[in-house]
Amino acid sequence: MQTTVSKVLVFRGIGLHSGEEVELKLCPAPANFGLCFFRSDVEIGDCAIPARWDRVEQSPLCTKLVNEAGISVSTVEHLLSALAGCGVHNARIEINGPEVPILDGSAVPFVRQILADPLTQLDQPVEAIRILKDIEFKTDQGWARLVPSDVPKMSFHIDFKDAAIGVQSKSINMSNGSFVRELCDSRTFCRSVDVETMRANGLARGGSLENAVVVDGAKVLSPGGLRHADEAVRHKMLDALGDLTLSGAPIIGHYIGHRAGHAITNNLLCVLFATPGSFERVSCSDDVLQILPGIGACLEEYRAAS
Repeated sequence: MQTTVSKVLVFRGIGLHSGEEVELKLCPAPANFGLCFFRSDVEIGDCAIPARWDRVEQSPLCTKLVNEAGISVSTVEHLLSALAGCGVHNARIEINGPEVPILDGSAVPFVRQILADPLTQLDQPVEAIRILKDIEFKTDQGWARLVPSDVPKMSFHIDFKDAAIGVQSKSINMSNGSFVRELCDSRTFCRSVDVETMRANGLARGGSLENAVVVDGAKVLSPGGLRHADEAVRHKMLDALGDLTLSGAPIIGHYIGHRAGHAITNNLLCVLFATPGSFERVSCSDDVLQILPGIGACLEEYRAAS
């Protein structure tokens, strides 16, 4: 059955790109509500911003959602990946600023609070999207595909010049708790040579060595080094799960990304929903429910993997 959080969860921090202090409240919601942001600092006009693929406005280095009134919220991908990876289907997300707090640069602060108490079970079945045929979106920089699979899977490949990252590949069966065990604590990353360029363009104003992995050639500048040898590709997978969550339902299929980013994944969803016969919506039986990301996830799995 569908789920929501059991109580209001509060997160405070700064936006990675805006540098603004923000408070976010993750609130329980009824069945079939889905995931929706509400800008509590907006006093006039429509403050509701649905977490949907067709509400994405292309933005560098993050995922930005904009409603029909032009009200936006950005850097939503880590929170959305935590919700999907913990099996939360419905939530009202209240935020008093334009950007989700970056916290430690990963999804684990969200995961810890979401899983601290059992989720509330609701009285409606979960609907999933089953991929029926190959779908692809490609650019000169990279590509992504969705292909049929009996279980939700994700494969990713990255290739960076900096030796601290280099070439990394990873493939994961995303069923039941794997996000919590393997991906949720992997942090966003950047190259030190890009930091000043980003700030000159009004980005990364809230970035620091405490909320991002910064690399310089073969060196990792962030205190404590890497959490995983392949933390970079794990974080790209974390991002991809958050962006795929904008489909509005768990996806039963194999996502494959090659040097893919937010825009490529969103465009892949656009192609999916524009291609007749590429998917079907299924009401999940108990057997299907057990293979979805987050079903049965618990904090003990994260602690055991840490």
